[in-house]
Amino acid sequence: MAQLVNSLGDGAYYVCSALYFSRVVGLSAAEIGLGLTVAWGVGAVAGVPLGHLADRRGPRGTAIGLALATAVSVAAFLMVRSFLPFVLAACVYATAQCGLAAARQSLLAGLVAPDGRTGVLARLQAALNAGLALGAALGGVALHIGSAGSYRAALALDAAAFIGCALLLARLPAPPRAGRAEAPGAGEAVAARPGGSVPGRGAGPAVLRDGPYALVALLNMIMLLRMPLISLAIPLWIAERTTAPGWTVSALLVLNTGAVMLFQVRAASAVRDLPSAVRTVRSGGLLMLASCAAFACTALDAPLWALFAVLLLAAGLQVWGEMRQSAGAWQISFELAPAGRQGQYQGLFGAGVPVARMLGPLVLTASILSWGVPGWLLLGALFLGAGLAMGPAVRWAQRSRPAAPDPVPAGLMPSGPPSTGR
Repeated sequence: MAQLVNSLGDGAYYVCSALYFSRVVGLSAAEIGLGLTVAWGVGAVAGVPLGHLADRRGPRGTAIGLALATAVSVAAFLMVRSFLPFVLAACVYATAQCGLAAARQSLLAGLVAPDGRTGVLARLQAALNAGLALGAALGGVALHIGSAGSYRAALALDAAAFIGCALLLARLPAPPRAGRAEAPGAGEAVAARPGGSVPGRGAGPAVLRDGPYALVALLNMIMLLRMPLISLAIPLWIAERTTAPGWTVSALLVLNTGAVMLFQVRAASAVRDLPSAVRTVRSGGLLMLASCAAFACTALDAPLWALFAVLLLAAGLQVWGEMRQSAGAWQISFELAPAGRQGQYQGLFGAGVPVARMLGPLVLTASILSWGVPGWLLLGALFLGAGLAMGPAVRWAQRSRPAAPDPVPAGLMPSGPPSTGR
């Protein structure tokens, strides 16, 4: 319910925010782009320390505080009238969003048994898409009205949704503490890393010294460049390089959102452990390559019905690859993180989202719109390469991570202690 309420407000925000900042606040497109780029850059850096805070102070309280901070930042957008206040509010918004994502992942890890986390995340993803669809419909009403008041109402809805999200998170039980995040807890066996280093020793979050996990997070970040595809690159490609009608963009967006709502849970059911997660991510990279190749074919002259069929095929392959990559990545991110440090580890792993939002538009427009068919093929090869490299990276992280405690039985109740699930 917290995810659904949260994403309902976000759907209205995503539809209306750009026009609000340009038509009501009076910012130029360049100012909006620069401000959001700076903000998501700050958010990407803030994710790890805020996740570390969740480990030390408890994920539930941290998540509630960050949800309220996001509500305050969205409300601040209603009062900005110039570029600098916009940038400051956007930095608070992105920072709170990134920290909230890490804290909620840590909260989930503390309340759900290891063998159930991927399935729960799949249901959360389905709820997210349902909320975005409903919120986008409400945002569409605001766009139809087109007044400053209607835009402000859409943003006010998002702020209220984050307050509702905080209230719902407050109803969840607080997970038991798994020991201090700075050093291994009592009874926790730790295996020495190559070179004698041990995660958790030294100052600062332990994840910043975990090179193998950082490599896994980097590969996931590369695969997350798919995020701006459906919202930015594909609409521009259809408008500039194909003869398809404009409503095709909406049809493909509905296909993407609907498929995730209906089939994400089924796609995640194949993921049970690290080997199956690696296979799923690898197949996701292969599907993304096939999708990019299909989109490249739409540049060829063809009858309209054939063009529409190829676009549907390409979008179907894209969302299939997206669902498989997401399901595998969730399992990998949780299972490679030591107990008691889920917040900081999820903060690093989740940094791929703001980085994709920050760099994705530049990378995709430069490669696809500038290079055309070769750009599509290069992008597909990048997805495939990241998917294939995930297996060796995960095995390296497995060899060099701390030894886990004995596995917790699959019947772990929500109030039971967190486990690495090894």
